[in-house]
Amino acid sequence: MTSHDVVARLRRLAGTRRVGHAGTLDPMATGVLVLAVGRATRLLTYLTGADKEYHATIRLGVSTVTDDAEGEPTGGASADAVTEAQVRAGLAAQTGAIQQVPSAVSAIKINGQRAYKRVRDGAEVSLPPRPVTVYRLDVDALRREPGGLLDVDVRVACSSGTYVRAIARDLGAGLGVGGHLTALRRTRVADFTLAEAVTLDALLDGADPVPLSPAAAAARILPGRTVDAEAARVLGHGGSLPAEGRTGPYAVYGPDGALLAVAAERDGRARPQIVLATAGR
Repeated sequence: MTSHDVVARLRRLAGTRRVGHAGTLDPMATGVLVLAVGRATRLLTYLTGADKEYHATIRLGVSTVTDDAEGEPTGGASADAVTEAQVRAGLAAQTGAIQQVPSAVSAIKINGQRAYKRVRDGAEVSLPPRPVTVYRLDVDALRREPGGLLDVDVRVACSSGTYVRAIARDLGAGLGVGGHLTALRRTRVADFTLAEAVTLDALLDGADPVPLSPAAAAARILPGRTVDAEAARVLGHGGSLPAEGRTGPYAVYGPDGALLAVAAERDGRARPQIVLATAGR
């Protein structure tokens, strides 16, 4: 199932086409997919660059064309001689602010065409490295498997744009045995965690498809500012407010706690980037 498949199901459940998500999951992956419905879709832009966390399994001893289990093997060597210390050192080298070459089978565009499509069409794809940050890369377990394979369970906390598949690929390459990802589960996007996620089955059984209001969701994403009724009226007309000396965008709430807009300050004024409540609400 793709992320678009999930969006299509929620559109039917919520009775609207205004449904979007805050970051694609690979079809092989499971876990957190943050979705927004109706006017709340306008908040998704403030989540696209959010930090994320994953649980993953890296298999050493085989490399694949996709850097995960869905691709055809492209080589490898026995990982029987690879030690835990070598694994930890190889992962430590990929921690912090790094330059990472994305997986060739990715959604990155090359001359207007997705990289994965070029690969599937038989083209050679070479992507330039990009700056990403891996905040934490912990080893949970190592398991020896038949055929000279070594499975490594890891937990990853990283910036947006980080490819966990590329971490597996680069670990295997650095150890000289090849590597790819066999399992990936996203456990957090920004402040939204797997523990509070709702399954699709639960939604089909009648669970509320929109458990968070726009105001509650915005409070999880952005700092906030509360204004009086007159300021709320001005914002509802798309007008600006006096600045408060803040940096970065923030949510603006009315006296009743409703989400009015997301604003940013410039030249002494707080101007709405998006308006979510009209003047006559």
